[in-house]
Amino acid sequence: MQALMGMILMAGLGGGAQSATLDQELAAVATDPALPLSSLSVLAVRGGKVVYQYQTGPRRLGEAPLPATAETMYRVASVSKMMTTFGLMKLVEQGKLALDADAGLYLGYPLRNPAFPDQPITLRMLLTHTSSLRDGAGYSWPASVAIKDKLSGAEAGMWAPEAAPGAYFTYSNLNWGVIGTIMEKVSGERFDRLMRRLLLGPMQLRGGYNPSEFSAAELADVATLYRKRAVDSEEWNPAGPWIAQVDDYGVRPPVAPPGIASYVIGSNGTLFSPTGGLRISASDLGKVMLMLIHDGRHQEQQILQPKTIKLMFSRQWTYSGGNGDTYRGLYHSWGLGSQRFDDAAGGGNRLVEGGGFSASGHLGDAYGLISTFVVDLDSGNGMISLIGGTGADPERHPGRYSAMTRSEERILTALYRRAILGQ
Repeated sequence: MQALMGMILMAGLGGGAQSATLDQELAAVATDPALPLSSLSVLAVRGGKVVYQYQTGPRRLGEAPLPATAETMYRVASVSKMMTTFGLMKLVEQGKLALDADAGLYLGYPLRNPAFPDQPITLRMLLTHTSSLRDGAGYSWPASVAIKDKLSGAEAGMWAPEAAPGAYFTYSNLNWGVIGTIMEKVSGERFDRLMRRLLLGPMQLRGGYNPSEFSAAELADVATLYRKRAVDSEEWNPAGPWIAQVDDYGVRPPVAPPGIASYVIGSNGTLFSPTGGLRISASDLGKVMLMLIHDGRHQEQQILQPKTIKLMFSRQWTYSGGNGDTYRGLYHSWGLGSQRFDDAAGGGNRLVEGGGFSASGHLGDAYGLISTFVVDLDSGNGMISLIGGTGADPERHPGRYSAMTRSEERILTALYRRAILGQ
């Protein structure tokens, strides 16, 4: 069935032989003994149409391993931030939020960097990683913790003492915990259910931010994320076994967060991880990509307004040499909750070998998973890659032309050349 699907999808790009070639290239990446991947699910869009899908490896190991399929959902890490932003922008469209208003007005208490107490922090700053919030004191807390108590203190690592709000880019997960809290405050709904109402439900996307409320069929399709390491240490070991890191639902089903029954909506938006907790398949991310390409329309529904999409993916911050931390050259330009990948040699954020593909989207990396969502809205071309686990330390295997890992580079270059360019 998988091979047949590839042949059908690639029919306009050279037929079954070309599809089989790309299948083989991706399978070789996944089974590379130096850089093994536990599973892989990819999708390519050309000219506003899905032209290729492929999966390999098990979504869940055990006595009877279960293969990854087109329906397999992954905890997509920071790609979740972009999806959360779509929900936020729906609230902006509805007039419930304004990007340049003082975010403290929505929280109901001041949101201020103690080193710059007179400077308001806005949603635009949160969405562009220029808020001056930092992750050094943590960015996720249980239901019993009020995020207000964390934000209002001068806890070390919570705020940048030298960077005023709006002045400096530093990637910070905590921004999205604050964003999730604001979304709850203005809607009166718990974040996971709000995202289902605003985005997942209208687009008929499976999964979500709260596996404890998934159906049995959905849980069966969630991939366990793995790393190869020694059994008795946290050290990476490509020769070691695959060790489950998160979502090992074949062994233990998910449970609701402790204290959720008495949780006060709007007190702690980190609870369901708007930062990285979305479980979704490459196929459903493909639906999101097509919605963006087609000016916010999905089937007969207008999910987002065209002007919202244009604004979200427009250039909001650009590295100018001293106004941000580029993380080894990866971050050069940012939109609202989305990264811009300018196709510049040596820049660190080039997506394909040899260049030729500028795009916007988001990357993710957590618990062994590496995710990529990149789309050129002008051409209608895009790529999605979900790696379910890495067998070697990504930090020790950097890319040859970018700040991504070598596996990511190989996957994206193969997809671009075969599925998008049709070579």
